[in-house]
Amino acid sequence: MALVSADSHRHHDPGMLSVEEALERILGHFQALEPEEKPILDAQGQTLAENVTSSLDVPPWPNSAMDGYAVRAQDVAHAGPESPVVLNVIGTVAAGQSPRGSVGPGTAIRIMTGAPVPPGANAVVPFEQTDEIQRRVEGRGLDHIGVLTAAPAGANVRPAGEDIRRGEVALRRGAVLRPAEIGVLAALGRRTVRVVRRPVVGVLSTGDELLRPGRPLKAGKIYDANSYSVAAAVARYGGIPKPLGIARDNLPDLHRKLDHALAADMLITSAGVSKGDYDIVKEALVQRGRVSFWSVRMRPGKPVAFGTLAAPDGRQVPHMGLPGNPVSALVVFELFSRPAILKMLGRISWEKPSVEAALEGPIRNSDGRRVYARVQVTRRDGRYHAQPAGPQGSNILTSLARCNGLAICPEEVPHLEAGQPVRVLMLDWPEEVQGYCG
Repeated sequence: MALVSADSHRHHDPGMLSVEEALERILGHFQALEPEEKPILDAQGQTLAENVTSSLDVPPWPNSAMDGYAVRAQDVAHAGPESPVVLNVIGTVAAGQSPRGSVGPGTAIRIMTGAPVPPGANAVVPFEQTDEIQRRVEGRGLDHIGVLTAAPAGANVRPAGEDIRRGEVALRRGAVLRPAEIGVLAALGRRTVRVVRRPVVGVLSTGDELLRPGRPLKAGKIYDANSYSVAAAVARYGGIPKPLGIARDNLPDLHRKLDHALAADMLITSAGVSKGDYDIVKEALVQRGRVSFWSVRMRPGKPVAFGTLAAPDGRQVPHMGLPGNPVSALVVFELFSRPAILKMLGRISWEKPSVEAALEGPIRNSDGRRVYARVQVTRRDGRYHAQPAGPQGSNILTSLARCNGLAICPEEVPHLEAGQPVRVLMLDWPEEVQGYCG
């Protein structure tokens, strides 16, 4: 383990919150949003706002699990390859059809997978356990069939209600709708479902130096990456991004942009929250709302603002002020904005998976903040390995694009060296790692 610096806490600014303290304050301002009724295909990824109780059995009647012959188990109890039991075939039933007739002693009905089991039958013998192929080769008809094996009662029969019984709660409130849950809803005959609505999140960049992508690049200008990366992150985690453009470094323009944000469920800005002369987001927030905190004991991402803006209808719109550097903005989003969005979506859990990995490069911690280093996690020789994903400057966005996790160096640890174990917060879970998750 790395040595613990005895004086590392002297670097702590008492005005800075820990990551846990900041997250607790932030999440205290959020709750699940109101429900809405949506078509089931449009509700994927949303959280159920109701218990879904079945009004029918699924399947609604006993049906065949195989292509074969519906028989009475007692008729074929002694069947074998050397002593086939020959039955009279009295009909055929396919999926979607109703049986015409019932199976009595010495008879069988040809049946397809999913078709209702005819009255009188209590087992299905698969085609390959009969002499059907031989009869076809020899040109004999299929008005009789030889059964070559015994079939106990219930063999290859799906009973009514095997999956879901009438009156049963099939899906519980709070479940996240994935493809399987959408399929369950469809199997119950539901066209719509009541879910927690998605939050609308305003996304605003600030800075005179910013240009929208696609415009000619001018001296002293850079393209606005934060609006796009943050809006994409909002959408990835289930929110509806509302791009608000770029606010220039003057209060009138910023106030005009903020006016358009007040209908949203949350506002995320980037830049303007540190200690520079042109960091006016803090000033605007003081004028229009309440500020909870300004900085968090972490790197990257120390300048983090959180507070609320007063809307004309009396609502308090939560505001997250991200740092301007693109890596800092996305790391702060992952740690704080993502959980807030998930809580508004009705989720009760928002932690990402983490793994312990062998560090393959050093992590330095010079000022007693928690460091989130960008790493690429792979699996070799039965363990995880965390390779630093390039330069760690908060402006190096490509290093974040190359990483799949954030290696954590705690506040009280001044450095971690190659070969030491490190806890890695996984941002993504690629196939080469996922195969070893358990």
